[in-house]
Amino acid sequence: MSDATTVLPAVPGEQPEGQPAHFRPGRGGWIARGLVWAVLAWVVLGIPTNVLSPFEVGVTDVDVASLAAIYAIGALSLNVLLGYCGQISLGHQAFVGVGAFASAYIVTDLQLSFFLAVGVAAAFGAVQAVLLGAVSLRLTGLYFALVTLAYGSFAQETLFGLSSLTGGEGGKPAPRPDFFTSGYRYYYLCLGFLAVVLWLDWRLTSSKAGRAMAALRENPRVAASYGINVRAYILVAFAVSGLFAGVAGALVAHHDEVIVPSSFDFRLALLFVLMTVVGGLRNRVGVVLGAVFFALLEEGALVSMFGLEGFFEGLLGLPTEFVSLVVGPILLVLTLTLYPGGIGQQIAPIRLWLTGHRFDRHAGGVNDVEVTDVRA
Repeated sequence: MSDATTVLPAVPGEQPEGQPAHFRPGRGGWIARGLVWAVLAWVVLGIPTNVLSPFEVGVTDVDVASLAAIYAIGALSLNVLLGYCGQISLGHQAFVGVGAFASAYIVTDLQLSFFLAVGVAAAFGAVQAVLLGAVSLRLTGLYFALVTLAYGSFAQETLFGLSSLTGGEGGKPAPRPDFFTSGYRYYYLCLGFLAVVLWLDWRLTSSKAGRAMAALRENPRVAASYGINVRAYILVAFAVSGLFAGVAGALVAHHDEVIVPSSFDFRLALLFVLMTVVGGLRNRVGVVLGAVFFALLEEGALVSMFGLEGFFEGLLGLPTEFVSLVVGPILLVLTLTLYPGGIGQQIAPIRLWLTGHRFDRHAGGVNDVEVTDVRA
């Protein structure tokens, strides 16, 4: 008599391919991993505020670190559209800029709370993103990218030019909240918002909406045939992306303390695309590291760290603030040809080892760029 019980195949989980499922590090392995985690925590939480730091970190340097955390929020925002849904946005600076001016207006003109202003900026970001998404629901690929590009230019030339709201060329003051006027404290505030955004992003991808977005990225028609409401989930992606961008905009405004319309031009949108793709689509850690890298490059910290001022400005005649727009495309080409998974792919062996897996230098490999990553 045969056994009628059907044995289903195992569902792939987090265990990397090629590694035994029963692998557990020994005591020495856990101690080594704990030491590395402690060093990473010290680098993120201690060094920027001179806690057990081997060198003095000034206010200017910690402001760059704050900007890196804010850029990470902006890059995670774009990752929702580009990484999860495969829709490239070339007007992301508009989402960030509207959030920045909304927060500055609420704090400066209405004299309301900073945290209320951040919430309103996030709501403004979500609403404008949903409106843009509703207008372009039937568009994909190059046509959608052109619509976002046009919206970014529209916001830059019209919305940001309203002197009553933005202060015109003179800019709009955006003071920091009382307890966070110090650059060091504001850094921790930015880290706190980044942690919340990372948690929300993780919850999104773990939810039904996140799985629906993954299906939409692969093939919207097939997803619709399985009962997925394509339009509704695209609008959800726009709303989440706009919400994150609004938060990033509010933090940028109070980071700079005076914001001007010229800060939110196409160059910023291009920078967000580079951060996200070079960091690694759909890889949170990679996207955050990509944002940190480009923030340090944008502010000239990396150029100064490696003593390359003479090379870029003296030999090539390239101002430091434009180095990221020259190095970025080169890294983009290298990423697409050598490491399609970006920084996230390159650090995958270390990330998996830190989470208790056996070290495998081939872990996280991506053989080719997925066509569905970017429909354009």
